[in-house]
Amino acid sequence: MAVSTGERRIKSRYEAPCLKVRLRERGFLGMQKSMLAVACIDLNRYGMAVISPRPIEPGSRLSLDFDGKYISESRVSARVVSVQKFQAGYRLGIRFSYYHEKGRYCRTVDNALSRIEGFYNRLAS
Repeated sequence: MAVSTGERRIKSRYEAPCLKVRLRERGFLGMQKSMLAVACIDLNRYGMAVISPRPIEPGSRLSLDFDGKYISESRVSARVVSVQKFQAGYRLGIRFSYYHEKGRYCRTVDNALSRIEGFYNRLAS
């Protein structure tokens, strides 16, 4: 997928419809709301797009769990950057916190998301 000059993304995203994703909103004082299964549209190591059955406000903090063939990663911190009505749900644009928030970089998370991205990049080729 080519990135247009007006695009905000650092890197192309890869389709990942078979990746199972569950998210949990992190509420006030770190309290977490119930887990929500969402459908993954695409991803790269910096962010992703998912379809959610309900809207989640931009700026909301999330904890994500990923599960797929050869892939499992839990408690990845992220933030919602956009929400749009989409088909029978809502398209959420999500940015991973480890890369975009000062002081949050984690090599372990970076490596895990790089492996996930690489897997779907190979599938796209």
